[in-house]
Amino acid sequence: MPEGPEIRRAADSIEQVLKGQAMAKVQLMQPKLSKHNKTLQGHTVLSVETRGKALLTHFDHGWSLYSHNQLYGRWYIMPRGELPETQRKLRVALHTDDHSALLYSASDISVWQTENLWAHHFLSKIGPDILSPALTAKAIDKRLQERQFSGKSLSSLYLDQAFLAGIGNYLRSEILFAAGINPLLKARELNAAQRARLGRQTLAISQRSYKMEGVTQPVKRYRQLLKGGLSFEQARFAVFGREAKLCHLCGQPVKRIEANARNLFYCGGCQT
Repeated sequence: MPEGPEIRRAADSIEQVLKGQAMAKVQLMQPKLSKHNKTLQGHTVLSVETRGKALLTHFDHGWSLYSHNQLYGRWYIMPRGELPETQRKLRVALHTDDHSALLYSASDISVWQTENLWAHHFLSKIGPDILSPALTAKAIDKRLQERQFSGKSLSSLYLDQAFLAGIGNYLRSEILFAAGINPLLKARELNAAQRARLGRQTLAISQRSYKMEGVTQPVKRYRQLLKGGLSFEQARFAVFGREAKLCHLCGQPVKRIEANARNLFYCGGCQT
C-alpha cells in the first residue's frame, strides 16, 4: 500500500495539471457517485490535500472529492484523450482542456461538502499527518506519552493511523531503525532522550522519503551504495526488506519478525 510520501507525490502531480483549472469533464465511474459528475464539472480545483493515505481534491464551490488508494489504487496523469496501458479499472477521471488525472482501481471514493469532511469515518479518526508542516518532534513526544498510545508496542503504534497518519510498513521499520529503538518496546518504556530521538527521526525519515522518492537512507550513504553497484531498490532502505543482509552501520545481520500481521525488519545490534 502506498504510504504518506507516495500519496503526497501523487497529489503534487495532480496539482501540477489541475490546480487553478476548471474541470472540462468529470467522470465518477461508480454508479452511486455518478450523480456528482455535474456537482464538480465546470468548477475549479483549488488544491489537492493529503491526510495520511487519503487524498482530497478541493473545488472552488465548497465541494471536495475524497479518495483513498488502499492497496491497488493508482493515479495517472495523462494528456487529454490518452489512457495509460493498464489492466486496472478506471474509477475517477478529472479532465481539463489539456490534461487528465485518472484514478484506477481504488474503491474508497466519495464526494463531500468541504465543511463536512470532519465527519468522514476515516478522517475523523486519524492523527496528525506525518508530512504536515505543523507537526513537530515535541508534538510526537507528547503523543507517545498519551494514555491511549503509551501502552502500545512501537511495532503496533507505528502502524496506527490514529497516532500518526501516513506511516506504513516500510516507514515503520526505517524510522525505528534510524532512532535506534527496539520495535518491541512500549511507548511508555522509552526515556525522554529516546522519545525525542524517535520524534526527530519520524519527521526526518518521512520527509526524506517524500523528497527522494522513497529513499530513507541518509543521502551520503545512499549515493555511496549506488556507486558501489547496488540498484535503487537495494540501496534505498537501511533495514526494510533486508533480512539476513548486514547492517550498514554495525555489520550485524538484519532480522525479520511478524508484527501486526506485517513483516517488520530491525537490526539486533543497533536496536537492542
